[in-house]
Amino acid sequence: MSTIVRTALTTALAALAATGPALAHHPMGGATPTTFLQGLLSGFGHPILGLDHLAALVVVGLLASRAGRGWFILPALWIGAMGVGVAAHLGSVDLPGAELLVAGSLVAIALIAVLNPALPVAVTGSAFLVGGFAHGHALAESVVGAEPMPIAAYLVGLVVVQAAITTAIAFAARRLFPAGAEAPAGFRAAAGAMGAVGLVFLVIAARSLA
Repeated sequence: MSTIVRTALTTALAALAATGPALAHHPMGGATPTTFLQGLLSGFGHPILGLDHLAALVVVGLLASRAGRGWFILPALWIGAMGVGVAAHLGSVDLPGAELLVAGSLVAIALIAVLNPALPVAVTGSAFLVGGFAHGHALAESVVGAEPMPIAAYLVGLVVVQAAITTAIAFAARRLFPAGAEAPAGFRAAAGAMGAVGLVFLVIAARSLA
């Protein structure tokens, strides 16, 4: 069994075990933030406590690490689209099948990282725009009904933590997986593991709609 398959299966099993607690555990205990500090802490914590959101950020960082000098464009596209998704949800714009889109977008960008991480930035960036929007729309649920101040703080927290994670992953991946014509097996295994997490959430989302 290849390294990619072993890593993906192991991560999928771990995701299955952790999904229940992770879905039930959000910043501020699931309560809507009412102060600037609560909004900020919720923004910092939500993308980390949500396993599907965290896995997506890891893949964003991995793909950014293979993009050369313009690597920062990809995280910026993701975060920008995420902000638009948040605004759309707060503006009462519905996103049919939102959870399916969140999980499906994670699987899609993970497949890009596994199969062809050298795709042009325009192609990968398009996938990031869709995925970032879907994830942002889902993340906005935590502040629906909140006052403008905690919402603004929440957005600041989201941007800061996602920029930090994607940048850290990109730099770490550059050191661990040197640039070359073909992505190393370790790189593809890491991306495959994140895709396995997305697949778990995709199955859960599909079952909830059945």
